[in-house]
Amino acid sequence: MATFPSITPTYGMRKNSKPKVRVSSLGDGYEFRAVYGLPLSQDPKVYDLTFNVSETQADVIEAFLRSRVNDQASFTFTPPAEGFTKTGLYSQSATTVTITISNHGIAIGDVLTIDYTTGSATDGTFVVASSADANTFTVTAASSATNSGNVSITLSGAGQYVCDTWTKTIPYNERAIITTTFREVFEP
Repeated sequence: MATFPSITPTYGMRKNSKPKVRVSSLGDGYEFRAVYGLPLSQDPKVYDLTFNVSETQADVIEAFLRSRVNDQASFTFTPPAEGFTKTGLYSQSATTVTITISNHGIAIGDVLTIDYTTGSATDGTFVVASSADANTFTVTAASSATNSGNVSITLSGAGQYVCDTWTKTIPYNERAIITTTFREVFEP
């Protein structure tokens, strides 16, 4: 799997979300809303990015994107400021692990790398099972236990993307502006 070159887009990117929701309008004005699809793929993102770079960097970006068109493969990309690492506390009862971090910013279905820095819980990658409020959420452990301690969580922010279209502008000598649209895809 190819990874997008480590060239950062300029300030002013746009992120679009369009959750997959089906709405049924009922006769009395009420609505029934249901998300559909697998939990991890219900909210694909689309990023409109601009790269204001040297002509050499523009050539690297274009060559990378043309290669993805030729091999019809997605690529790994981490949008700026989308990932983070935070620390907090955890308590485990049976297989439910409750993690407390002030203003965690985690949503149900997010995939986290969890490092239990104290206690005897097993580190690994977990999917957020529930989010009670802005400060607590739960994951499900592989085995039952009772313990607690400190924890460090990492949300990588990386995802699989395709770029269906891009534009290159050369405003002056040795500089280029590439505007792209990266669409998140979900692949095994």
